Amino acid sequence: MFNEIYELVTGPLAWIGWGIFLLGSVYKLASLWSLAKKKDTSSIYYTKAKFGLRSIAQWSLPFGTLGWRETPSVTVVTFVFHICLILVPIFLSAHVILWEEWFGVSIPALPNHVADVMTLLVIAGGTFFAWRRFSVPEVAFVTSGHDWFVLGVVVAPFLTGFLAYHQIFNYEVMIVLHVITGIAWLALIPFTRLSHMLVSWYSRAYIGSEFQGVRHCKDW
Repeated sequence: MFNEIYELVTGPLAWIGWGIFLLGSVYKLASLWSLAKKKDTSSIYYTKAKFGLRSIAQWSLPFGTLGWRETPSVTVVTFVFHICLILVPIFLSAHVILWEEWFGVSIPALPNHVADVMTLLVIAGGTFFAWRRFSVPEVAFVTSGHDWFVLGVVVAPFLTGFLAYHQIFNYEVMIVLHVITGIAWLALIPFTRLSHMLVSWYSRAYIGSEFQGVRHCKDW
């Protein structure tokens, strides 16, 4: 029974998730481009690559901006959280095997103990962000149910993967939940606030161009 369920979630269900992610991402980017052309055409024309790239580079540096420097703890957690969030799903040894099976792509894998620590850092980061939503008034004020849902979706694959790897609770249940939550995370990217993975670069380029090219001042 377990083998059948596992083959279902790692086979057809996984491909459905990838399909939703890819088609949804194309739709998201195309619809936002169309909306920008309809509502604010001028923003497209004054968005310049040199200003945008400069802004993106500056905001990609820890403590590279005034905003990052004002909240050191949030900055450190945010950067560590996102780095681990990206690297673990791609370079986890078990996932590297799947990349080769599914796409014929061979890439190096993280040592298991390193991936284990990075997984714990994602869980700890998620806990930190949850704590801020309760304890920091200005964050709690703008936090909605959608925000809690997205945070849960992001952390769930890491938590279930950690529990499955260390065989805490029932391994078969945990590994199936790990795959399902991972697919849900992937499929929901274009349709939730996770879509900042797709569009944040343009938002940053837009703001950078407005500040540097129009207002003639830094946006960092």
